[in-house]
Amino acid sequence: QVQLVESGGGLVQAGGSLRLSCAASGRTFSGYVMGWFRQAPGKEREFVSAISRRGGSTRYTDSVKGRFTISRDNAKNTVYLQMKSLKPEDTAVYYCAAAKDSAVIVVRSTLYDYWGQGTQVTVSS
Repeated sequence: QVQLVESGGGLVQAGGSLRLSCAASGRTFSGYVMGWFRQAPGKEREFVSAISRRGGSTRYTDSVKGRFTISRDNAKNTVYLQMKSLKPEDTAVYYCAAAKDSAVIVVRSTLYDYWGQGTQVTVSS
């Protein structure tokens, strides 16, 4: 069992930056592929980014490429999402998730086993 707690959300003006953190409980953090998803009001949850278990591989949805950076610190059981050049369309609740049985990066939300409670990111124009 893994518990995930996100932090770092907030209100920021367009063009600004935020860094989200997701702290995980448990001793096997390095065994999980970690992902970030987001859900805007009235929309389905969508994949944002994911990182492999050792951090050597990453993947991003097209709309955030070049602006967002995912990273992880396995010694701290934490995954990060650095977000720059934020746009109003980035406004959403951001969730981190852990996939326990995957050796490769996965983008489908159904393949993730554990989820955090989410953190709100609001980008004003």
